[in-house]
Amino acid sequence: MVLGWTKHGDGKHLAPGEVVKPDERLSWPRMVGFGAQHVIAMFGATFVFPLVMGLDPNVAIMMSGVATILFLLIVKGKIPSYLGTSASFVGGVLAIRALFGGDTAGVDAIVTGAILVAGFVLFLAGVAIHVLGVQIINKIFPPVVTGAVVMLIGFGLAFVVADVYWPQDQWMALVTMLITFVAIVAFKGFIGRVGILIGLVAGFVLSWAADKVFGNITALNAAAGKIDTHPRVNLGAVAQAEWIGLPNMHLPDIRFSAALLVLPAVIALIAENIGHVKAVGEMTGTDVDPYMGRAVAADGIGTMITSAVGGSPTTTYAENIGVMAATRVYSTAAYYIAGVIAILFGLCPKFGALVAATPGGVLGGVTVILYGMIGLLGAKIWIENRVDFSDPVNMVPIGAGIIMAIGPVKHVISSDFTLEGIALGTIVVVGGYHLLRVIAGSRTQAVRERTG
Repeated sequence: MVLGWTKHGDGKHLAPGEVVKPDERLSWPRMVGFGAQHVIAMFGATFVFPLVMGLDPNVAIMMSGVATILFLLIVKGKIPSYLGTSASFVGGVLAIRALFGGDTAGVDAIVTGAILVAGFVLFLAGVAIHVLGVQIINKIFPPVVTGAVVMLIGFGLAFVVADVYWPQDQWMALVTMLITFVAIVAFKGFIGRVGILIGLVAGFVLSWAADKVFGNITALNAAAGKIDTHPRVNLGAVAQAEWIGLPNMHLPDIRFSAALLVLPAVIALIAENIGHVKAVGEMTGTDVDPYMGRAVAADGIGTMITSAVGGSPTTTYAENIGVMAATRVYSTAAYYIAGVIAILFGLCPKFGALVAATPGGVLGGVTVILYGMIGLLGAKIWIENRVDFSDPVNMVPIGAGIIMAIGPVKHVISSDFTLEGIALGTIVVVGGYHLLRVIAGSRTQAVRERTG
């Protein structure tokens, strides 16, 4: 069912062990709350990564809502997921800017043109998966690999917490984390299921109160990239922002020399999508294999559409999968609502500025939970598929890839191109596993021939 959901029970309560399935919903006021929680969960990364790439974050926010709704329609409502800004393109985009001349409007167009080409390649990969059958993916991404990809996606984002969010206000990060712990575990019903949102709101309010009581904080200022004294909550941008307005859009400029620099990110996106979709399948207890190609193709379409108007590349979001794991609400209705809210945020700079004012320390307290939960979903895939780690073919490349993601390890290919973190770890996991599998198979065959 694409549009239309069956009410789960009385629409208010979940019994122990129950989940709200993708084609179900709770009461609409509750679903609006879940949709808002998904927007908050994706907002930080979807807002920050465009800034890092030199693109307009308001366009990214608005178009993430459009891409999410298109994704849900393409997968026929079978895979609940949010399409936010992909971090896999950051290295390639920075390389394009270094090659073509920095942060100018012309280079912005070249960047989004390159991203559009990558989105088209991702779309073709999804079509191939859909036509050739999911078995090709099962061969390329068996449980040991998909579990590793899910794990390194979660744990590979640990450096964002450690290096970016937590240092901005370590005590508020700790308090926010503890409040979120308690909200998720100690409370039953709706309060427990929106624990992430409660933690964020509580952290925001406490940060504002700390400014009033204790004054400014001396800590890392992520915006300035240095330690200085500044307020925890800065509402200056909120006051200056308009209530209604279109973000700054532009048309792409396709240069294939630039596109080559971001194409390696497509490998990471395929693996990332497969990992996320598999994780959703594990959580919902449904067979998502028939929709795997659709999901990858839908992400490619989302990336093409967003970049066509000056937006950022998209990917299925680990943060939102973490929210589903915490709430046990997998209804696609929440994602449609989140998509609409994101579009409205993009058209209302003032609300976008308010959410963007969420202190980094507060985001650190929440994302440390979300990223960790995603990482452990990878371990869940291993356990349920009884992956044998006494086999070095499983252990060696998986361990190496996860460490590279967590590092994050940087591998300089040239002065203009670097592989690092999740992208590098994914390549090592997938490529290393299949290389060692071939080597192990040839050795086994040689032994059989000698003993036969």
